[in-house]
Amino acid sequence: MRIGILGAGGMADALGTQWAGAGHEIMISGRDAAATAARAARSGFRAGSWAEAAAFGEVVVVAVREAGLVDVLTACGGALRGKPLVDVTNAADPSAYDPARSPALLIGRLSGGHVVKAFNLCNVDVWRMTPPVFGGRPLAVPLCGDDPAALAAARTLVSVLGCTPLDGGGLARVTQLEATAAFMIGLWFGGADAQAVLPPLEQSGTHGVRPEA
Repeated sequence: MRIGILGAGGMADALGTQWAGAGHEIMISGRDAAATAARAARSGFRAGSWAEAAAFGEVVVVAVREAGLVDVLTACGGALRGKPLVDVTNAADPSAYDPARSPALLIGRLSGGHVVKAFNLCNVDVWRMTPPVFGGRPLAVPLCGDDPAALAAARTLVSVLGCTPLDGGGLARVTQLEATAAFMIGLWFGGADAQAVLPPLEQSGTHGVRPEA
């Protein structure tokens, strides 16, 4: 699979390295062309402009800071229209997350692509683990999206990491996933073991009834 990554920071490096190791072709893009090219050379990626990475990818991963989303998506032109887009971004300030300013929904509106929200609940170093396994259980990665082909591509990218893809519902639920990240990040910043707030499945009540979107 050809994967274009909008961004050349830690998430692009961590995820891209894992995917490249599994045989996928990676092109990254960033604001500083020279620094992006140097990072790409170290990692065995290709480097290109925003528009080139958008055109290159059969699936495109959006891994830029929230403040730069509009400029980056504008620079991509129409290259993202109709493509599977995997959004890994979070609000710049988790304590001020506003569901009316959802990064995932903004990406969908500006790009015309099929957005799947994923990979936004963990620190970048988790994505460098091979594989991310905790207490003997592979990490589960929730996905929110509407398009079947985009969801299938996202499941592949999750599975390559040795993680378990979870159906988190459609884009109607994406603000819940983003808000979950904002809440959990706030707990982690405070030094809390955020994972401890949820009971095991067998103590979590009645199962098998899907909540309304």
